[in-house]
Amino acid sequence: MARKFTVHKTAPRIDPIRTVLVAGATGLVGRELLTAWRAASPPPTVHALARRLPAAAAPGVHWHAVDYAALAPLPAATAACCALGTTIKTAGSQAAFRAVDFDAVLAFARAARAAGVRRFAVVSALGADAGSGVFYNRVKGEMEQALAALEFPCLVIARPSLLAGDRAAIGQPVRTGERLALAATAPLRALIPKAWRPIAAGTVARAIVRALQQGKLGTQVIASAELQELGA
Repeated sequence: MARKFTVHKTAPRIDPIRTVLVAGATGLVGRELLTAWRAASPPPTVHALARRLPAAAAPGVHWHAVDYAALAPLPAATAACCALGTTIKTAGSQAAFRAVDFDAVLAFARAARAAGVRRFAVVSALGADAGSGVFYNRVKGEMEQALAALEFPCLVIARPSLLAGDRAAIGQPVRTGERLALAATAPLRALIPKAWRPIAAGTVARAIVRALQQGKLGTQVIASAELQELGA
């Protein structure tokens, strides 16, 4: 049975965010997280983690090339965001997919906890459910449960629907199914309920930053409709 998470609407806040770790910082949501944090007031010190450093680094960001399978100690920080993720097609197998969307996420979370992080956010997915018969949804759900077991004082789980953004522009493989779905839904966007409507990567990033800034204690599972509003 999938674990039930408690959403705390009015909980005490914790220490201010002074330093942030961002994993998956070269990806669609990861890049938007860097932009959102740099626009925060006051902006925290940002450490960006990636397997390969970008050719053009974002200003004001400290970059670190990392191996998530053998992650070295991370800089001390008060908050962390994880935007790691792939697809089974890109990864090449279910095992390779799980190595990124479960193993690497958990490795980063454990290292962040050891670095002093008290506020942690992760980009999960609509339909995440540890009890699902769909492999993708099941891995996402199991990842969420494993993160909850680490007992971060503040854990934000974002569950966006179909992500909208230009992957080719940032050097990521174009996801054909994603591109076709976005093209098909574009004319009907206003008619699609917010819970299922495609959501811009920048909207997800801003929602995550705002949720972490609020610093509510406990686990918050933020569905796509709420992400649309929070990240507007």
